[in-house]
Amino acid sequence: MSIGAIARRIRAYGGQFLLLAALTTVVMLLISAGPRLVNSRTDEGLRTLMASQPDERRDVTYTTPEPIFNAGNGTSLMDAFEADLARKQNEMPPEVRRLVGQRWFTAETNADRVRGPDLAAKNLLVDLGLRHLPGTADAGTLVDGHWPEPGVRVDQPIQVALSAEVARKLNLRAGSRLTLTRTSPDDTDETAKKAEPVPITVVGVFEPRDRADGIWQGLPSILHVVEPPGDAQPFIAYGVADRASLDRLSRDGWGLRFGWRYRLVADGFDARDVPGLIDSLQRMGQRAQGVTLVQGLDIPLRQFLAEVAAARTVLAVIAAGVLATLAGLVLLAAGLTVRRRRAELTLLRARGGTGVTVARRSLAECLLVMLPAAAIGWFLGNLAPGAPGNTAALAVVAAVLVTLVLPVAALAAPTGGGGRRDLIKLRPSARRITAEAALVLLAVLAVVLLRRRGLVPGEIDPLLVSVPVLLAVGAAVLAVRLYPWPLRLLSRLAARTRGSVAFLGTARAGRAVVTTPLVVVVLAIATAAFCAVVAGGLQTSRDAAASRQVPADALIQAARLAPETGADLDRLPGVRATGPLAQEAGQRLAKDARGGDARLGDVTVLLVDGPAMARVVRESGVPVDVPAALLAAPGARSGPLPAVVSPAVAADLADAGLDGSAFVGVQGQRYEFRVAERADSFPMLRADSHRFVILPWQSVPRTDHVVVPTGFLVAGDDLDVAKLRAVGNEGQRRFQQGGAVTGAEPPREAEVRTWAEVRHQVGEGSANAVLVFGFAAGAAGGTLLGVLAIAFVVLAGARARGQVLSRLRTLGLSRRQWRALLLVELGPLVGVSVVTGALVGALLPVLLTPVLGLSAFTGGAPVRVAFDPRLIAGIVVLGAVALGFAVAVEALNNRRMRLGEVLRLGEES
Repeated sequence: MSIGAIARRIRAYGGQFLLLAALTTVVMLLISAGPRLVNSRTDEGLRTLMASQPDERRDVTYTTPEPIFNAGNGTSLMDAFEADLARKQNEMPPEVRRLVGQRWFTAETNADRVRGPDLAAKNLLVDLGLRHLPGTADAGTLVDGHWPEPGVRVDQPIQVALSAEVARKLNLRAGSRLTLTRTSPDDTDETAKKAEPVPITVVGVFEPRDRADGIWQGLPSILHVVEPPGDAQPFIAYGVADRASLDRLSRDGWGLRFGWRYRLVADGFDARDVPGLIDSLQRMGQRAQGVTLVQGLDIPLRQFLAEVAAARTVLAVIAAGVLATLAGLVLLAAGLTVRRRRAELTLLRARGGTGVTVARRSLAECLLVMLPAAAIGWFLGNLAPGAPGNTAALAVVAAVLVTLVLPVAALAAPTGGGGRRDLIKLRPSARRITAEAALVLLAVLAVVLLRRRGLVPGEIDPLLVSVPVLLAVGAAVLAVRLYPWPLRLLSRLAARTRGSVAFLGTARAGRAVVTTPLVVVVLAIATAAFCAVVAGGLQTSRDAAASRQVPADALIQAARLAPETGADLDRLPGVRATGPLAQEAGQRLAKDARGGDARLGDVTVLLVDGPAMARVVRESGVPVDVPAALLAAPGARSGPLPAVVSPAVAADLADAGLDGSAFVGVQGQRYEFRVAERADSFPMLRADSHRFVILPWQSVPRTDHVVVPTGFLVAGDDLDVAKLRAVGNEGQRRFQQGGAVTGAEPPREAEVRTWAEVRHQVGEGSANAVLVFGFAAGAAGGTLLGVLAIAFVVLAGARARGQVLSRLRTLGLSRRQWRALLLVELGPLVGVSVVTGALVGALLPVLLTPVLGLSAFTGGAPVRVAFDPRLIAGIVVLGAVALGFAVAVEALNNRRMRLGEVLRLGEES
């Protein structure tokens, strides 16, 4: 068998071989490029995640747990411990060591009491620590005085530089004199007990050149004063001292603490190294001897791995659907090629050729076509960005299979001329019916097993990958068996009407035999619908998760706010509605108004103005339902307040016989309530809050004790967060200064969270780009492959339809009637294929969502399947486009075949 003869046969059937080669290239392109694109987006998501984290989160810090005291042998503690900065980095595991971008060494004293005339002038109680941090002079700018000078004599005060903010709050300046004395009562070291007071002089005041510089981000911060936690408590601050001064203090009996901080670069992370990096960080903590290791990097990395695992699981389902569709298309293309060459194959066998001869000829042709096409697809796929996946073995198997498809199809093809298959009523054999029933049963069993067993975290489950394909194939088989029955009934009804178009179209559609093409169409459309439904469910679940945290356009929370803060918010531009709320955690349930403890545990109490909250929710358009128990009109009820409680609290109250009347404290006042509704969760509460009581603010009895809001819900357009925060801060100030006793400054600013901000945080996970890529590729690929499969459906019976059309044209059928006949014949098949695929794609999320782990992309909230009405419109549009495409393919094919030549005597009909 010469190469020239093989090439001539390939050229003679160039269209069919070109189609097979194109499909082979696409298969190999998907196998090689898909993992690379996924890995590229995964790495990009990881780097985005690391860049979005606070810089301190990327710090790996060693600290000495207790102060180190000088042994008195003349050794410099500063020299000894500063040398550990490089040594500790060299001892790190390679996965961690290569990521270190910056490192800092610190030595400091405990914060002890300082006294001085400038502090006494403001009656300030201050504890001051001294810290040596190499590089401080380069990272700061002096605004007064000078930096501490090395080599100061022992009889001179220790020189200290303070940040401008610290100096201002503590009423200090360059030239201020202080005395540092020991105040730590837990020092057991005899040397520490002998430490004498130390004179200190503030010699400089500085500002940082860049507050975001990592050198300033050690804790406690050297740039800020730590506010007193309560009355009679000191301010805590740290100042900069030179190394010689700290060595001097260590020799005089003062203990020193040491720290070594290493910052990992944000852009050096590789997703493939994350599991090893987490293990390395864990081992570092276990092996730390004599020091304490602090790092917070493993938490976001573990969350990232959970998201990636969920994304890869979904991508595996999508890839299985796309690859199965491509495999079906390859089978259809091979079948179409064999059908067009049936006369050639029959002649070969009539001249004494065996099946092996036929298969060998086809294999030789495929080796010249398929293998180069596979190599081209593999090469093009490897040009995609990203790290390669472990798909070489899969690519080899796929290349072998697509090469063998045509020889096997030629070997299995029937020989001889077939009769008119549309004139006989084909009955499936008992063997085929048994196989189809077994396939449907297998799909059902696979779903049940998957739901009961669940998934193995971090692994691609073969059962999960096979379930969508089995369901789609099973549904297609059922559709093939069921859809001819209503068509035959319609055909009988059409036979009684005038005209031949409806009768002929329904009769031919009812007798069509297109099992394999219909299965491929259902697979493709099911994959696209699955992507659309899951993506819609994720969006809806993310909206619900964001609304659970912020059930309005904005949420303002503070310690206590003046009641008139709501009116101030209403006057802001863009605000349409506001609603107050008050929240207190750790409240005890009581059995009477005197406060008799019911001994049922602590609860979180939340007071909301139900009607105001409903108005805010409605104006904001967030998906939140306000319970009916909270919507009572003000003063509409007497007796116990109707409360919404968690199931755990409801059960405890019922067991104690208090579900009809119990008491709970809010801001020092007890209110009687009864269980009116139960709710598993409520907006604004923590996700892990399982013990809560929600009371209607508007129904609270009017007493001398007025409930003070701790927050407000705000609805509006283009809200200015800065203005909302300013109003909240002013509300805090008024509350603290409006009573008989004036309070201190507010401990913190009012917190303002917007729904849009929370929604962005929930929806922009580190692996979200991977998921979006998978959904987009699956939906687009499934739709395109589905339309291509419909073209195969048309081509599979194109010659038979052409012969019928030629006969009907000779009998007077007009061109308009021919188009109508084509629509009637192809419409049911296309419609059944698209609708069945869409139904399977919509059913798959219902069955698979509980085991896919998609809650990693919704902040832990469960993902609920949501059917967007636009999906139905999309299915209708897709069906119309597919039908129009089918008619266009038929018309093009008829023009190519020249209908006048398809009625040759002896041709298969």
